[in-house]
Amino acid sequence: MSAPDQKRQRRSGPQKIPENKPGEDGQIKLPSKKLYRQRAHANPFSDHQLTYPISPDHMDWSAMFPAYVNPDSTVVNLSGARKLVKEVEIADIGCGFGGLLVALAPLMPDTLMVGMEIRAQVLEYVTERIKALRSRLPPPAIPQEPSQKTRTEASSIQDAPEIPPTSSLSNLPGQPNFQNISAIRSNTMKFLPNFFSHHQLSKIFICFPDPHFKARKHKARIVSTTLNAEYAYVLRPGGMLYTITDVEDLHLWMVSHFDSKGSDNDLNSHDVAELWERVGDEELATDECVRVMRDETEEGKKVTRNNGQKFVAVWRRKDDPEWSC
Repeated sequence: MSAPDQKRQRRSGPQKIPENKPGEDGQIKLPSKKLYRQRAHANPFSDHQLTYPISPDHMDWSAMFPAYVNPDSTVVNLSGARKLVKEVEIADIGCGFGGLLVALAPLMPDTLMVGMEIRAQVLEYVTERIKALRSRLPPPAIPQEPSQKTRTEASSIQDAPEIPPTSSLSNLPGQPNFQNISAIRSNTMKFLPNFFSHHQLSKIFICFPDPHFKARKHKARIVSTTLNAEYAYVLRPGGMLYTITDVEDLHLWMVSHFDSKGSDNDLNSHDVAELWERVGDEELATDECVRVMRDETEEGKKVTRNNGQKFVAVWRRKDDPEWSC
């Protein structure tokens, strides 16, 4: 019989900060990253026994963003799950240990963001990290639907209590409650359109993806002509796709594939380049998201410690061209 997983035993159950520690009584501790280590590489073509919705209209986001669940219990999706008051708008593909999400949460307090990670133990760390951060501050005010009794007692519809606007769900300035971020286990290469509908997202982040150095492994890279078309499908016109890596060869690979041309031999093959335009360096210099990618992600900090280079490229989703059939 194999020995029990010591790491899993040590991280099981909520970890409380000692009550005698000043200023943090009873709060949940941030998880220890060393207990959630996992191989950096995951084969995206393997069967990881993942759970995914059959369509975006079947996706249940309510458990991941409980503070944003629509107060009207009759508003449900095709799977019967409660809908949110707003849609998820940002996806961090291969979110790793969640540094980007945590840093963006207070910068975009009104925007729902989700990290997508294929490695189970890494996802478990991100989930526990967000849970701990949420415990530090109370959740935002959830708009409550007036009861039937209250509606009946109101002398007129003008006298009925007003439902607080959804903007009250925002993180407080300077006091992020991290209710607007979450993470899910997913294989983006296979199931991205299962989670997000056409033009749903405003930003996509691909930070320090696995370079897959060997030529026979290039098909596993998260950027390709086919995948770029899927990113264009879920990203709304004007939306941004951010990439960063410390591997120059991978950077050049990603740039070339966003600029790739369709095949003259395939009448149904359109130029992916028609869907994207690269953002100039002047605009990137003022983009706070680029700073976060460089300085706040775990890999970004590691590259800085090692005095490595960081290669950034950002594309803006163009309007759909009028393709002729």
